[in-house]
Amino acid sequence: MLFKNATIYTMEQDPFVGDFKIDKGVFTQIGTNLTASEGEDVQDLNGLYVFPGLVESHCHLGMEETAIRFEGDDVNEITDPITPNMRGIDGCNPMDETIESALKGGVTTVAAGPGSANVIGGTFFAYKTKGNCIDEMSIQNPLAMKAAFGENPKRCYQGKKIDTRMQISALLRETLEKTKEYMKKKELGKDVAYDQKLEAMIPVVKREIPLKCHCHRADDILTVIRIAKEYDIKVTLDHVTDARCIIPQIKESGFPCICGPALTHKSKFELANMSFETPNELYKAGILFSIITDSPVVPQQYLSLSAALAAKAGLPEYEAIKAITINPAKILGLDNRVGSIKEGKDADFVICTKNILDTTNEIKDVYVDGKKAA
Repeated sequence: MLFKNATIYTMEQDPFVGDFKIDKGVFTQIGTNLTASEGEDVQDLNGLYVFPGLVESHCHLGMEETAIRFEGDDVNEITDPITPNMRGIDGCNPMDETIESALKGGVTTVAAGPGSANVIGGTFFAYKTKGNCIDEMSIQNPLAMKAAFGENPKRCYQGKKIDTRMQISALLRETLEKTKEYMKKKELGKDVAYDQKLEAMIPVVKREIPLKCHCHRADDILTVIRIAKEYDIKVTLDHVTDARCIIPQIKESGFPCICGPALTHKSKFELANMSFETPNELYKAGILFSIITDSPVVPQQYLSLSAALAAKAGLPEYEAIKAITINPAKILGLDNRVGSIKEGKDADFVICTKNILDTTNEIKDVYVDGKKAA
């Protein structure tokens, strides 16, 4: 199929008025003055805008269902602070209406998984927002291992297993050390009892997947960096509310930041410095970052609004769009498939009446894997 005369934001080059082709679920050609093959469908998008499908790099979409409390809440397993064997995919309901709302809002790929009650919460996975079978929608599983620092584990296990930040770090270090010992015994061919939790942690220790670290306050961000260096593991710094006061340390670490949500109430102390100005500070420092909703904290369909508010607070408009398309794709290791309009990539795209950051924009159509989905 050929789409013509749109203002195209490929996120691989400057926006331009031109054409693109899709076939068998991928982009096959992007340029100007493209001609249709014999019998090929052609859509004239004159006056319209095209953006890559938006990418959310940290959420719980489908795991805390709409208008249900305990029955539909599968975000946090608050029975044990160490649960790396939990799998986000097993708690996600693809038929929850929030996923359809996300799709209609232009969000075509999300990274979803357990919440931040536990020190180690379980695996995140990435999925497309069109479908009714989560196994078919999933494009990367596992994607990352969730970990949490600061207030949430302290609050959830206060008076039981955790009272201080020291214990959070100690439990994480203990699990990493046990995993290394478990791996060594297996590699040496020793008889070792199967341990589901340690098996789940092996990809983290082997640097096959990152530890996805909930860290708002500056001291918690620095603790993540400290432990990552100690154990030579990959991490992402998720939320980074206090990032503005430790920009040099984050920059030196080389770890990417997953920023937000900021479109919400300061509901706890570690959110005291929450601001839409943070993304611009990260951008000016040359730190790779994305913007998130952390849905359902902020409804998933407001991802573009969150980026627009960051732009209003000083982030250049184009960088704000990158923060919800190609940047999260890079951080998640999915940029070979999603996040930009490029030959060979999945044909996920959004057709708009205006810039996607414009609050008066109307989303006309959303395509996932080359098929009209919304």
